[in-house]
Amino acid sequence: MTRVLVTGGSGKAGRACIADLLDHGYAVANADRTPPAEHRCPFVAVDLTDFGQTIEALSAIDDRIHGVDAVVHLAAIPAPGLYPNALTFQNNILSTYHIFEAARRLGIKHVVWASSETVLGLPFDSPPPYAPLDEDYPGRPESAYSLSKLLGEEMARQFCRWDPTLKIIGLRFSNIMEPTDYAGFADFQDDPRRRKWNLWAYIDARDAAQAIRKSLEAPITGAEVFIIANADSVMRRPNAELMAEQFPTVPLAAEIGPNETLLSITKARRMLGYEPQHSWRDQDDADELRLA
Repeated sequence: MTRVLVTGGSGKAGRACIADLLDHGYAVANADRTPPAEHRCPFVAVDLTDFGQTIEALSAIDDRIHGVDAVVHLAAIPAPGLYPNALTFQNNILSTYHIFEAARRLGIKHVVWASSETVLGLPFDSPPPYAPLDEDYPGRPESAYSLSKLLGEEMARQFCRWDPTLKIIGLRFSNIMEPTDYAGFADFQDDPRRRKWNLWAYIDARDAAQAIRKSLEAPITGAEVFIIANADSVMRRPNAELMAEQFPTVPLAAEIGPNETLLSITKARRMLGYEPQHSWRDQDDADELRLA
């Protein structure tokens, strides 16, 4: 498995994914509607809501793509509220179906795709049943965007039922951040309500890329989903204090550290060997040292 097509490779997660795969010796191509700011690999403009374009992107396009061994599907309308709900749902569910079906027809056995933390019930206007949340918690979509992601997970299960040799891994990414975003974390500290909507979680784009690569390399088959967050929260205040203030009726189902993520990454650690390497605190500590 050396040739990987990344859809949505021009976005935050896509850029980090391509860089990580290239650094680890993979041959990569980017399929996106939007050209990347920096061309690090072959790029083709593809509308994944068109099945003909999708299956061609996964098979061959002139000198840009010559068949692939694996697909990383990140292309989507990335959040609710950016477009009318029906368009968001149509775009995301149809493009995901086209990727799964094209992979199945072409015999591509490794598919990793971007699900979302939103399937857990974000924003938590209704409190979650417990924390930290894990993959055993039933999906509770609260938007057309989230519904498209939850139904994508069900599609993956059915595709793998049809072909048990397939591997389709859905990564429930938390709020994706790049290092340049960390300067804004100081603004969260005085008002925890600003980030309670996802239990103060986030994912560094570079760690998202690590999770993608380890999913591609994982020696498993079938459909699986994993919560992918960083190991810590976006807050300096301890979890016990935050939960007592914002979610006083929600029980803590496991022992957690003072600033440990409340979106559990235990399953990803166990099955993928995923271990976050980056934290906003590293940059925060470096800034404090410079000011000292």
